[in-house]
Amino acid sequence: MEKPVVITCLFAALALLCACAGPQRAPIRAAPHAGVDFSGAWALDYGQSDNIQTRLNGLVRELRRDAERRAQAGGELRSPGAALMVGGGGGTDSGASVIGLARMADLITQSQMLDIEQTPARIRVKREESFALGCDFHDGVSTVVETPLGSEFCGWDGHQLLFSIALPEGLSIRHRLTLGPDGQRLQIATTVISDRVSYPFTLNRVYQRMEEGESGYRCKQTLTRGRVCTTESS
Repeated sequence: MEKPVVITCLFAALALLCACAGPQRAPIRAAPHAGVDFSGAWALDYGQSDNIQTRLNGLVRELRRDAERRAQAGGELRSPGAALMVGGGGGTDSGASVIGLARMADLITQSQMLDIEQTPARIRVKREESFALGCDFHDGVSTVVETPLGSEFCGWDGHQLLFSIALPEGLSIRHRLTLGPDGQRLQIATTVISDRVSYPFTLNRVYQRMEEGESGYRCKQTLTRGRVCTTESS
């Protein structure tokens, strides 16, 4: 199976991974959150968020520089970038592998709206048209959840909240949430890592706090999904 197909299949399995609550849990250390409160509704700020093509171009440039350094060190006479981004092969740093990594990052960061519920014992990040991210704390310590598809853990790193999902085939996904000084901006840095690409791919999405009733933002209470917030269609 080619790597892009594997990436697509694994992305489809992410909802199952995050929904499963495996019986095996082990505590990990978590720094205090220092009173950071992510709770509330958030809308994506396109102007402050990363452009996927710009980030992809930056990754390709970095990989080409590495290829050039290796070619020069080995005394190779061929074009130093010839092995990168050519054809559709699935080798390390191939075009298929690099583009597949970027597409996966784009797919899992497309939510325009977030609705975050936070208590001392739990944080749940509901993402529009995507699976939710959840973190439970037992006696102030977060947990590692093991599932047949891999493992996931979360915890505080100072004032930042981290989510990490380890998947088969050498793939992992990390989300780092940072609240702005005024509490009105939320940045989520999502990093996708693959053993088929030498560098990780990171996309930064910036969200602005929204008050219920503002233009383009509505919430409703449902029996099956609880409080659901969505954007209004134009």
